[in-house]
Amino acid sequence: MNKKNPVAKWPLLFTGFGLVMVCFSLSRFGSMVVTAQNSLTTSESRGKQIYTQGTSPSGKDVFAYLGDPSLELPGSAMPCANCHGLDGHGKPEGGVSPTNLAWEVLTKPYGVTHPNGRSHPPYTERALELAITCGTDPGGNKLLNVMPRYALSVQDLADLVAYLKVVGKDLDPGISERNIVLGTAGPTKGRLADISQASRAVTAAFFDELNSQGGIYDRRFEVKFLETAETPAATRAAMDRWLKDGEIFALSGVVMAGFEKDLLPLIANREVPLIGPLTLYPETGTPLNRQVFYLLSGVEGQARAFVEFAASKAELKNQSIAVVFTQGESSSKLLQAISEENKRAGFGKPRAFDYLAGQFDAASTARQLKTANSNLVFFLSGGKDVLSFLAEAVKIDWYPSIFIVGASSEIFGAPLAFSEKIFLSFPTSPADQSPEGVREFSALAEKYKLPKEHLAAQLSAFSSAKILTEAIRRVGKDLSREKLIQALEGLYEYQTGLTPAITYGPNRHIGAMGAYIIKVDLKEKQFVPAAGWISVN
Repeated sequence: MNKKNPVAKWPLLFTGFGLVMVCFSLSRFGSMVVTAQNSLTTSESRGKQIYTQGTSPSGKDVFAYLGDPSLELPGSAMPCANCHGLDGHGKPEGGVSPTNLAWEVLTKPYGVTHPNGRSHPPYTERALELAITCGTDPGGNKLLNVMPRYALSVQDLADLVAYLKVVGKDLDPGISERNIVLGTAGPTKGRLADISQASRAVTAAFFDELNSQGGIYDRRFEVKFLETAETPAATRAAMDRWLKDGEIFALSGVVMAGFEKDLLPLIANREVPLIGPLTLYPETGTPLNRQVFYLLSGVEGQARAFVEFAASKAELKNQSIAVVFTQGESSSKLLQAISEENKRAGFGKPRAFDYLAGQFDAASTARQLKTANSNLVFFLSGGKDVLSFLAEAVKIDWYPSIFIVGASSEIFGAPLAFSEKIFLSFPTSPADQSPEGVREFSALAEKYKLPKEHLAAQLSAFSSAKILTEAIRRVGKDLSREKLIQALEGLYEYQTGLTPAITYGPNRHIGAMGAYIIKVDLKEKQFVPAAGWISVN
């Protein structure tokens, strides 16, 4: 690393990605037996949502009434699982021992006697309905005041009772009392194969090391890998089979760039949490994909940070903005993001110049932009197109400020006249790396002989695994996918030691929303900080 300038050799975390079909285990811990999920009926599945979340799949209201006189609350404020647990066994708390809801316990032929002396005959379906809605047991006794009474539709009540008959027997796929199966995926051929291999090696090493320390709450980890296919359709089919048959609890560090449209809806449909996918285009629209948690901002977030940066600089604030990009859906979304951010920042509507890939007329574009007095130019595509554009700009004696979302060291081949007029965005920087974080990763890399190449991808995979395990620890022994998502959404400024602080929430699934802006010193061939972290909401 350049000692004069610690950001001179920043790793580029996001490069282009392209994304089969062989499953194999990465774990060196050995084969593990995982309890298969018992399939739920449609009614039981609906009942599970009511039990765990206090909401109806139909969208109808569910209300909880607590105490006497009754306090009305939304069912989501007091779902059954809060007290009775996901397994239905209940956890004593504050002197209250919730009833064990296991159907074989409720229906014991000789009835049930509780620690407080209350006894009653065995439950029937009708008796259970009365307990839920009226707060009475099969003997007509009033249940404790801490037990809410619920108002819900006839269908929702039937679904809830159906689920209570199997509660505790439907562990999420990939989880048992002793094991947790995780998955990761990526290509093994093509230009992204080495990045995928590096990410995969880190993920395997991380969980092997965790296993050597006893795992988490006496559970150990197995990591399975899916080799993605060459086409979107084949990749989707392979992923669908894998998630259906492979018993995967959650995914971490998947290299999916280029296949987002095919994989993300599938992951949502299968309800598999995914932490830290490597992609240029994190989803930021609504409705939010609850299963997917991104680590850093993609190109859209970085483009927004550029606009914020420009708005803060007097010499850039009043410039006319142009956006140059190759035609395509992703570029259109970026243009929209820049336009929205321009409006918020007080800039005018940007001029858009699109072209077909491989058909960029650098001379014509430079002349048009100079004539339009567009002195701040966004390039949403880099490489030789940018360099040819800059060369043509020099010929007509025009030197606008250039913003590039991501770039490589080839930018040092730009004309010297553009020194410190070219700005790049990065979603992370060496300044984010704490001494403890570096030591932790370095120790793992040395012990497991991790690759020397693609360090940025390795740090991303390592941070994703760390975030996942932190959420699992926060959930505790009573682990489920739903509770994992809730724990992830509760992370606030979590320090991975290698990235900006990570914050998630119910309406925010990008951990570090923003970017660093740097400028290019072409004379010294180094990167120079232009701004600290620019947060984008």
